[in-house]
Amino acid sequence: MAGTINLSSATRTNLLSLQGTSNLIGRTQERLATGLKVNSALDDALAFFKARNLNSRASDLASIKTGITDGINIIKAGIQGLTSIEDTIKQMKALAQSAVSAPESSTRAALASQFNELRSQIDNIAEDASFNGVNLLKNNQGAFVGGADYLTVKFNERTEQKAVNQLVVSGLRATEFQSIMASSAQVHGTAGVTTVWGQTGVAAIFAINASIRALDSALVTVRSAATGFGTRSALLSIRDEFTSNLVNTLKGGASDLVNADLNEESANLLSLQTRQQLGTISLQIAQKSEEAVLRLF
Repeated sequence: MAGTINLSSATRTNLLSLQGTSNLIGRTQERLATGLKVNSALDDALAFFKARNLNSRASDLASIKTGITDGINIIKAGIQGLTSIEDTIKQMKALAQSAVSAPESSTRAALASQFNELRSQIDNIAEDASFNGVNLLKNNQGAFVGGADYLTVKFNERTEQKAVNQLVVSGLRATEFQSIMASSAQVHGTAGVTTVWGQTGVAAIFAINASIRALDSALVTVRSAATGFGTRSALLSIRDEFTSNLVNTLKGGASDLVNADLNEESANLLSLQTRQQLGTISLQIAQKSEEAVLRLF
């Protein structure tokens, strides 16, 4: 047929080999450029979709980890608040003990005034012990009817109710906070008026000792709450570390499926380029052989 170019078997074989080598070089260069041996489902559908599922779960768990970290910080804020409240109550107790040994009613009255100032700070500390809008010591409305806020921390990415793994941390109950506030109640009296501690005789000592016993009760409540928060914070820290390791494992598994070995691909590229050069030489030799045959005619 006119216009048709016929190639010899040797030339066609060498040409096909060169085309195959060029395709392999292109694929190797893509792997070196992207760092991936599986860039799409066309390269390896099974590995591609497995890696995508692993990366998707790793992304979901990374969001879960953020929630766990926030939960740890919320509990830390609560513990810090309780620590400050405990320190305040200790100072109040020290003032009460000083009042017991004070010989003058005016001195005891002055100590009572300092006691009242410290007591007012307990409520303020509880209101300020919040993180990201969550307060485990006192709810945001400042009322104690419903107690403090609740903290819910999820540990997995599942949405089915039975499959969700989570930790619910309850803040101080209304009765607990009221107990603390009642135990550290202000010493009755105002400026210029004799307070309970400023009374004479046995009545003053009795009132002061009652305050000391109440403060001891408040310390027990505060320390118990701090211990509970500390236990939950430790649990969240364990889950936080576990989630971090799991995310790394998932990402590592996905990488093993699709990432290219750059050293191997570099060696492959060098080998393919050498093969391409040899193929070009081989094609030239085949063509020269055909030219030699034509010269005979």
